[in-house]
Amino acid sequence: MTIIDDPRCSARVDITVPFHDADAMGVVWHGNYFRYFEIAREALLKQFDYGYRQMKASGYVWPIVDTRVKYIAPLLFEQRITVCATLEEYENRLRIGYQIFDVESGKRTTTGYTIQVAVEEQSKEMCFSAPQVLLDKLGVSS
Repeated sequence: MTIIDDPRCSARVDITVPFHDADAMGVVWHGNYFRYFEIAREALLKQFDYGYRQMKASGYVWPIVDTRVKYIAPLLFEQRITVCATLEEYENRLRIGYQIFDVESGKRTTTGYTIQVAVEEQSKEMCFSAPQVLLDKLGVSS
């Protein structure tokens, strides 16, 4: 299910690409894009009060089970970027979509997504539907 009208279900973070993320040519190493996604994902989850500490306290862990990134244009050392994260699905899994934009030009440089599933911490059992605590945080009925 897609949530469109709730501003808590989309987050934007601004990042200036640090030196340690780039190679000798000043280009960001491909694996660092997932770190940028993570920063935006954390901001998104905190907006509806279900960040990683709240997840753990609720008795669930949410491992990432699938991810994708599409590199449209390279990111460079000292480039200012905006990373957008949007909650696209929540009923059976968390699917979060990402877009990275160059601040100066406004051009999109990257797209991607991550998929997380709820796993009950005690039993280690994967849940096939969203735990009630997530639905409550999102303000939707089961």
